Amino acid sequence: MAYDARTPAPPEAPDAAQVLKANYRSLVGLFALRLLITALLVAIPVTLSRATGTNSFLLTLPLVVGMFLLVYTVYRFLYGLRVFQCARVLRTYPLEFHPRVVKKRERWTRYGNVFEIRVTTRGQHGAPLMLAVNAAGRRRWPEGTDEGVWFAGDLPFGGVMVAPGGKEMFFLKPADWDKTARRRDEADPERLARARQAKLTHRTKRAVMMRPGG
Repeated sequence: MAYDARTPAPPEAPDAAQVLKANYRSLVGLFALRLLITALLVAIPVTLSRATGTNSFLLTLPLVVGMFLLVYTVYRFLYGLRVFQCARVLRTYPLEFHPRVVKKRERWTRYGNVFEIRVTTRGQHGAPLMLAVNAAGRRRWPEGTDEGVWFAGDLPFGGVMVAPGGKEMFFLKPADWDKTARRRDEADPERLARARQAKLTHRTKRAVMMRPGG
């Protein structure tokens, strides 16, 4: 990305391998914690029931909660596979610095919070509105994005955004796939080939941002 003499040089790009490692670790830690809570919800009432010899209705409540949490954990794990999709993008595209990200709004979904954002590019206008989800399943928006982020991909197709510090990673797709169709149609063969290699050439709907292959 070109910078003139009045523009400060961008910070050093984070190591993509380290970014992925941090997000894999975060994803595993998130599900390990949920599985631990599930195990405790199941083990404690069973232990108390055997120790006291009672089968109180109150002792069955943690079991029910634990089973629901287990089902939800498995369900959420399927949609945490965005980390692997991000890895494919990072193997295809380099990380480039963008001076600012503007968060427009966010929406809660069972797949994870979906954020509507604009990734600004210095010297260019008309940045498309993008949808972003945290690859590791977290729902919060990271701090410091107004000071610049790293992006790998091709905005009309989608890509990966890495927040300052290189710890939080987001999978991005255009918010209005049809509206950005002309930009994709104008892409040269090399851009199109890279987008296909990263599997960014398919539409993704808001409700399924966390769905593998979406």
